[in-house]
Amino acid sequence: DVEDLKEFVEREMKRLDETDIESSSSDGLNNEEKKGGGEPATKSKLYLLKGLNTDSGNFATPASFEGIDKFSDVRDDESLFRSISESRVFKSSAEIDIMRYTNWVSSMAHVEVMRAAKPGMMEYQLESLFQHHTYTHGGCRHMSYTCICACGPSANILHYGHAGRPNSRLLEEGMIALLDMGAEYKCYASDITCSFPISGSFTDDQKSIYEAVLAAQIKVMAMLKPGVTWLDMHREAEREILKGLIGCGVLDGGGKDLDEVIETMLNADLGAIFMPHGLGHFIGIDTHDVGGYSPGKPARSERPGERKLRTARQLDEGMVVTVEPGIYFIDPLLDAAMSDERQKRFLTERVNDFRGFGGVRLEDDVRITSDGCENLTLCPRAIEEVLDVMSGGSWPPATDVLPEMKRKWATCKEGRMEFLDM
Repeated sequence: DVEDLKEFVEREMKRLDETDIESSSSDGLNNEEKKGGGEPATKSKLYLLKGLNTDSGNFATPASFEGIDKFSDVRDDESLFRSISESRVFKSSAEIDIMRYTNWVSSMAHVEVMRAAKPGMMEYQLESLFQHHTYTHGGCRHMSYTCICACGPSANILHYGHAGRPNSRLLEEGMIALLDMGAEYKCYASDITCSFPISGSFTDDQKSIYEAVLAAQIKVMAMLKPGVTWLDMHREAEREILKGLIGCGVLDGGGKDLDEVIETMLNADLGAIFMPHGLGHFIGIDTHDVGGYSPGKPARSERPGERKLRTARQLDEGMVVTVEPGIYFIDPLLDAAMSDERQKRFLTERVNDFRGFGGVRLEDDVRITSDGCENLTLCPRAIEEVLDVMSGGSWPPATDVLPEMKRKWATCKEGRMEFLDM
């Protein structure tokens, strides 16, 4: 197992202190010769940071300098990256404090955007409002990533908001907004997604899809604790999503045992048609933090949907992950399912009613505790919370109507986070 970074550094510093490097250099001793007729001198090492971020696919490029070839026999390109990567998977209490603050700032900004959004605005105006709030009221100069303000059909593009689609759609009556935005503070990220109706009220179809996604989030929150695997959590989210799609008539349950039918759908990879991304990822100094597929940890699945997971690890205390189930109606995926013998038998004509709908995603940042989890994100999640905020209601609320979300309520006063008794 990779040691804690602090232990690694302390051990190496102690070893170097015990090694008479100056004597080795001045007397012309190499590290294989004996010192003063005693035991062989311990080799000093040159640790370089080199390794693959299995999430981004980018490599950390090691430092280089003239004459580095002279150290080839003592060069170590692996240990430092492994140690730092594993240390970033587990957050200290100080790191959690910063991430709790970053989540609070971003959550309050999402609320302000919900209150302001209305037909006739542009998506980029929602982005601007979010950035204004997080900087003006939270001191967050930077975003953790490019804001995704996907309204109506825009939500079919999972990473909308890029240069080719720069949050440029006009908001119209009847659209549902999917806003994925998170501020950064002291280099620590937040990653939060809210979905809500632009018109201020849900249609029946919007409500059905929203409740299915919320049910998936609640189910995962109830199961998160040390010892569970992230792959199992993804499958549980898919089960809830498929159940919700059966409930609103998009999928045909066949009048049989519901659990059995859903397992058959999962085996046919039907969940990946409607949620083509993974359930979530590690978060910290990077939005998609390192350590997902470290050496010696479970490998990436090859199955649709599951292969998009950014880790398959067993969860443990101190980890922070995003929980972000979603349902999307993406024409190319729906068309592919209609041509797939395993999948098309479950699809009904109702699926065509949702073409152009876009999608719904709910995303919170969650800390794994010794016996469960703590939700660092403090956004409206219950439908009544969303509608109340959009109509001008106060936030945080006086009462927590959805304790299943495990939000640890807090506010910031005079620069200090204070927990609230709900």
